[in-house]
Amino acid sequence: MPLRVTDDPTTDRSLAALLAGAAGEGRPLVGAWSSMGSPVAAEILAGSGLDVVLVDGEHGPNDLTTVLAQLQATAAYPVATLVRVPSGDPVGLKRVLDLGATNVLVPMVDSAAEAEAAVRAVRYPPAGVRGVGSALARSSRWSRVPGYLGGANDGITLVVQLETRAAIEDAAGIAGTDGVGAVLVGPADLAASLGHLGQQDHPEVVDAVLGAIAACRAAGTPVGVNAFDPAMADRYLDAGASYVVVGADVTLLARGTEQLAARVASRTPATAQPKDGGPR
Repeated sequence: MPLRVTDDPTTDRSLAALLAGAAGEGRPLVGAWSSMGSPVAAEILAGSGLDVVLVDGEHGPNDLTTVLAQLQATAAYPVATLVRVPSGDPVGLKRVLDLGATNVLVPMVDSAAEAEAAVRAVRYPPAGVRGVGSALARSSRWSRVPGYLGGANDGITLVVQLETRAAIEDAAGIAGTDGVGAVLVGPADLAASLGHLGQQDHPEVVDAVLGAIAACRAAGTPVGVNAFDPAMADRYLDAGASYVVVGADVTLLARGTEQLAARVASRTPATAQPKDGGPR
């Protein structure tokens, strides 16, 4: 059972560096969502052998306090902790970056212009609009990281999520935006956008995902896919996806407990024995 702990618990892992290293080894990365807001669950995921732990601030009950706790819980492990913010709002991104997140995921990016805005939000001036408060923040370890401000822009991996018809149509432009470190395709919202709500395996949805993978690869940008179904994960990896997100803490707990309960409930009860010890 994997348990990989690093000797440097103060440095968050760069997703861009992990993707580059994995590409050199000819292997994909694998990730899972930390959605329940628990640092214990996040640490369990981080020690499992996963490459990426995705802290969900869009759909999960996470706030700044729980995001911070999960960053601290995963910091001792050689995983990239990727924080999904609710939107591309520069204020929200600034606050998560100040917590020390070095990998951030912006959902629902529909155009190259929106991708450019996200890039500016995660960079300090003059390259961007990120507010400067590092002396008060974990990001610089409260000014204990020498030269933090000068190197901060290069230390952030920005991932943008393609989840609509418009995003797929502009996938090449989004992926080719300077400062976008990786792309993540979200088949659930994409299916809804294409008129196939709840049907991630619909042929039109699958074709759209495959088209996005091809466009991102042509742009030279790593691309991943949410794919909880192992067969779909394999299909997208075969098409050239650089990473796949294969599960979540909440779904693993839900499905695992359901299976445990069903196994016992399906047992045939033993024939009751009479109290007097007579014939059965």
